[in-house]
This record gives sequence, structure tokens and C-alpha cells, in this order.
Amino acid sequence: MSGSLGKALRILAVLGEGPASLDELATRIEAHKTTVLRLLRTLADEHFVHRDGQHRYHLGSRLFELSSRGLDQREVRSIAAPHLLAFNRAHGHTTHLSELVGSEIVYIDKLESHDHVRMASRIGLRGPVHSTAAGKVLLADLSPAAAGQVLDGTDFVARTPNTITDRGAYLTELALVREQGWAQDREENEPSINCIGAPIRGPAGTVAAVSVSVPSIVTTYDQLIELVPSLLAVAGAISRDHGWRPT
Repeated sequence: MSGSLGKALRILAVLGEGPASLDELATRIEAHKTTVLRLLRTLADEHFVHRDGQHRYHLGSRLFELSSRGLDQREVRSIAAPHLLAFNRAHGHTTHLSELVGSEIVYIDKLESHDHVRMASRIGLRGPVHSTAAGKVLLADLSPAAAGQVLDGTDFVARTPNTITDRGAYLTELALVREQGWAQDREENEPSINCIGAPIRGPAGTVAAVSVSVPSIVTTYDQLIELVPSLLAVAGAISRDHGWRPT
């Protein structure tokens, strides 16, 4: 990767965290201000960034356009969309579609709950594999070697008092997920948020996870578990449309 391209990509990554001034960008990417300004002008010309009235830079419209097109090109997202919409309408809880990217999950679709409680998750947000139901589902079907590579890049940070922080205990949890066919996150990733997840499979194995997240003030954990059959049913329907055939 050329030096200029690398710096430009780092600028976009920094702006993905929030608006920044020229000085802040130069400090963050460790480059001279004249170099950063030159790159910003090029990025602005192509609408990848824009500058506001306070001389702070933001991500531009071209990035949002490309992001939308990229999501539309994900086959599993298109296949899952009508199924997830029907499931969300039937049950009214926040529903996510996730993929495994490196050692993290990435939300590639989200349907909001029907109540007034909104979750902070959003499309494109990354999450840990060790504390989420989706992460457990996506790792459970991997080979031991592939799962080990993912876990080598996992810090096992305690996000709540319920988070699994021991690799051995997490592998035991994955064995349970494989046996029962679904995963749970009982306030492991966020306090007072419970979640269940199920795998979406294709001809080559698990390609995504569908999960339901509910604040405990809206639905108890026991009430959420009652949705497992419906969650498995919608995950199975998406999987079959994606070319998976049970053996």
C-alpha cells in the first residue's frame, strides 16, 4: 500500500470515530499538516469528506453511498431481509444480522424494536465474539483451528460481571451452542440486555447469525427464551433460501 493511500485511509478511519480538525488529524495519523491538508482536499473533491463551518472534517456523502451499495451486495442480507421483517413484525424486538470479520462481529442489518426503548447498536458497528450471542453462533461451527485463530485475536475483556473471560470456559460454551443449535448472551455484553442468536448457513457452512436483543425492563430472560423456536425457524428459512440443505 502506498504511503499516501495508507494515510488517506487512516484519515477516513479517524473520521469514522467523529469529526476532527486538521491539527487533530495530523496528530492522529502522525503526518505533517501540509500532507494531511493535501489529502483532505483530494478526498473532499471526491466527496469522501467535507468540512463544516467550524473547519472540522466529517465523512462525506460518497462513503455513505458506497456503504449502502456494499451492504446491498451482501447476498445473505438480501435473502434474509423479508424473513427478518416478518419476524420483527411478529415479535417486536430488536433484530440483528451479523457476520464474522476477523476477530469481531459486524452488524450488517438491524430492525428496531416496536417499543420506545432503542439500542445503541447500528449497521456497521463491530462487536466482540466472546460476549455476544452472535459471536458464539459464528464461532461454534468453525473448525477448532479456525476458531483458535479467531480467539487468538480476542482479549476476553469483561464487559459486564457476567462476561466469559476464560478461553477454556468459552470453548465449553461453544460446545453447548453446537449441541443446542443456538446461543445466549445473558447480560454478558451489556448490563440489563439479554440476547439469543441462531446460525444462518449456506452450502459451505455458517455465513451469518440472526439475533434478538431485549432490555430486561421490557422482557425477562425467561420470556426471551420462549422465542428460541421462532428464532430457529426464521434462521432455518433463511438458510434454506441461501442454499443450505440439512443432513
